[in-house]
Amino acid sequence: MNRLDLIIRKGTVVLQDECRQLDIGIRNGKIAALGENLVVSEQTPVYDAEGLTILPGMIDAHVHFNEPSLGHWEGFVTGSASLAAGGCTTYIDMPLNGVPPTVRLSALELKLDAAEGQSHVDYALWGGLVPGNINELEGLAQAGVIGFKAFMSCPGGEGEDIFTEVDDETLVNGMKEIARLGLVLALHAESEEIVSKLAAEAARAGKRSALDFIATRPIAAEVEAVNRALGYAKQTGCKLHFVHISSAEAVQIITEAKVEGLDVTVETCPHYLALTDVEVERLGPLAKCAPPIRTAEDQARLWAELKAGRFDIIASDHSPSPKHMKQGDFFEAWGGISGAQSSLELMLHEGHLRRGVPLPELARMLALEPAKRFGLYPRKGEIAIGADADLALVDLAGSYTLQESDLLYRHKQSPYVGKTFNCSVKATFLRGVKVYERGVGVGASLEGTWLRHSASIGGGLDG
Repeated sequence: MNRLDLIIRKGTVVLQDECRQLDIGIRNGKIAALGENLVVSEQTPVYDAEGLTILPGMIDAHVHFNEPSLGHWEGFVTGSASLAAGGCTTYIDMPLNGVPPTVRLSALELKLDAAEGQSHVDYALWGGLVPGNINELEGLAQAGVIGFKAFMSCPGGEGEDIFTEVDDETLVNGMKEIARLGLVLALHAESEEIVSKLAAEAARAGKRSALDFIATRPIAAEVEAVNRALGYAKQTGCKLHFVHISSAEAVQIITEAKVEGLDVTVETCPHYLALTDVEVERLGPLAKCAPPIRTAEDQARLWAELKAGRFDIIASDHSPSPKHMKQGDFFEAWGGISGAQSSLELMLHEGHLRRGVPLPELARMLALEPAKRFGLYPRKGEIAIGADADLALVDLAGSYTLQESDLLYRHKQSPYVGKTFNCSVKATFLRGVKVYERGVGVGASLEGTWLRHSASIGGGLDG
C-alpha cells in the first residue's frame, strides 16, 4: 500500500450494485485498491471525501465542440472545462458543426490537430455518414473513430462543406459497411418527410411560436424514423444507437427490437427529463432543440421508461452557439441546448433526490453503458480495481442556485441558469489527478488524451 500515489478517504462509493463507504487507492492513474481504512505510508497524499458521494466520472457520448473552424461557438478548451466542472471525465465529440465535418480522413486529422493538448478530460471522436462518403468510412474506422453518426432529418447549417442528412439508399449501404467494420451507427431519428411538410404548413400559416415549432416535430416523426431504421438494421446486421430519444413511444419500440435480438441501444438527454414545453415558451430559443422538448405528460412517461431500466445511456447533446444565434424568431434560431456542465447534477437532482432512482442505476446510464457500448470498458465506466481513476465527488446535500457566472462555456448561456440544484460536484479526478474543485475551478493543465478506437484489438482502445 505504501506505493500508492493518492488515497481518497471515506467517501460513499457508487459501485455497480451497491453504495459503500470505502477508501480508494490510486497508483499510476489507476484504481489500485478499494477497502475500508486502507493503510498507507505517511508520505501518501490523502483527499478527505467524508460526507461526499463518489461516482465514476460521467462519459458524455454526445457533445458538439465545433472544431475545426467554429471554435468561437465552443472549442475543446472551454467545452472540456465545463465537462470537468460537471463531473464528466470522458466525452465523445460529434462529427458535425465543425468545418469541415468529420466525414473523411483529412477532416479527422484537422479535428485531431485542434484537440491535441487542448482538453481537460479524455475524449473519443465520432465519424459521420453522409451521402457520398461510404468509401471514406473504412479509413475513418482504421484511424480510430468510435463509431459513425447520421441524420435522418436535415441537421441545418449553411455553406458548401456541411453535414447533410442521409437518404434511404445511403442509410442502407452505410449500415452494410459499418456492420462490416464492426462499429456502431448513431442515428438522429426524425422523419424528414414529416418534419419538412409540417414546417412548410406552419410557414404558410404564419405560425412562428415555440409551440408552433414543437408541433412541426411530433412524436410520430420520431417513431416513423425509429421503425424504418430498425427495419434496415434487421437487413444489414448493423449495430444501432439512437441518440436523444424524446418519447416513451420510441423507447418501447426500441425495447421490443432488443427482445427480438437486435443490437441496439437508446439514449436520452437531461433536458427532456428536466424541462417541458411550458419552460420552452418561457425561455424561448434558449431551450430550442430537435427533437423538441415535449409536454409534462410526455415527460412523465419518459421518466417511467427510465425508472423501468429501458434507457441505456444519458448524454447531454451539448450543442452551443453564440448568444445572438439563440435570439429572435424561434424557427430561425439555432437548435441546440448548452447543458453539458449540468448533466450529472441534473440527473442526481431530478432522478435520485426527487424521484428515488438508485445511484448505481444512474451511474450505469451515465458511465458504465456508454463505456461498454463504445469500446471504452473496462478502462472507463466504473469504480473498480484496474480502471482509470476517473471520479466525480458530489455533495448530495450541497444545494446551490446556478448563476451565469458559474458557467465555463465560451458563451455563458443555459436554460438551467436560475435553477436550484440540491447537490453539487465538489471535485473531479481524471486518471487520479484533480482537474476541478468547486470554489477553485478547473486546473491549468490540459492532460486529456485521445481514446483511439482500435478494431485490431477487438474493439479496445489505444491511447
